[in-house]
Amino acid sequence: PDPLRHVFLSDSGSVAVEVAVKMCLQYWRSLGRPEKRRLLTWRGGYHGDTFQTMAVCDPDGGMHSAWTGLLPDQVFADRPPAGFDAGVDEAYARHLADLVERHAHELAAVIVEPVVQGTGGMRFHSPGYLRLLREIADAHDVLLIFDEVATGFGRTGELFAADHARVSPDVMCLGKSLTGGYLSMAATLCTARIADGISRGEPPVLAHGPTFMGNPLAAAVANASLELLVRNDWRTQVKRIETRLTAALEPARALPGVLDVRVLGAIGVVQLDHDVDVAAASRAAMRAGVWLRPYRDMVYSMPPFVTGDEDLARIARGVLAAAEAG
Repeated sequence: PDPLRHVFLSDSGSVAVEVAVKMCLQYWRSLGRPEKRRLLTWRGGYHGDTFQTMAVCDPDGGMHSAWTGLLPDQVFADRPPAGFDAGVDEAYARHLADLVERHAHELAAVIVEPVVQGTGGMRFHSPGYLRLLREIADAHDVLLIFDEVATGFGRTGELFAADHARVSPDVMCLGKSLTGGYLSMAATLCTARIADGISRGEPPVLAHGPTFMGNPLAAAVANASLELLVRNDWRTQVKRIETRLTAALEPARALPGVLDVRVLGAIGVVQLDHDVDVAAASRAAMRAGVWLRPYRDMVYSMPPFVTGDEDLARIARGVLAAAEAG
């Protein structure tokens, strides 16, 4: 998407985020501002399992808390208020603005998952916060990274989650749906400003070179996957999935222990008021004929866009069974 016209290919979502961070750090070093080396993000996020990516995952949740003291020390805002349609909370907006202003002298970039926080909780937030972050970042000379590894290529109902807000970041990370899951490939996109800034430094190129970046086989699979996406009217497919999941998961609200049920695009989530019993939930889902990944306090599904109505109904039955058992 404009103005992200420079692309660096890699082999996984975690590496795509590592590359995004490296782009921003190298950009500021090339401009003679090496003190801008920290990142700001909001709590509840998930960006991968390598060291820079773990450093911007939620510092208290998940397995990454085990690495406290070994990871780079980053700046964390509170979780964004929940609700895709909730609008922007003014108190939270001030919190974000104050935090960026206070640390602007040392911040290389702000990095967030736009609209949907994935493995960190499958929480949805207002697109208004993306517009707000764009304004704040511009006002304080801080770069903006959107991690769209999970949300890119239509998953939320727009081609990119950032499109809900009609804004573009300086750097964007893509993966997962890039190849439809068949082969590992990811991409980090940036603007001409970032690319030109890096080229002024030493070395005058991005200092990263994974062995399998842009390999012909993965590239061919990515081209085929993207062609199918465009040819098969993904927007209509995702809307159909959203409609079916919304109706089919609604009965989960009546189950004991269910805290929330939410659907956005081709993402359906049942959130419990306790950590899920993974073994029991998995067995229940498999008895319903579905393989799911219960995790933390969630049972969720992100079906392929080609999933038919009969299979969507089966997936929903599996989610309900897992939520009831877990």
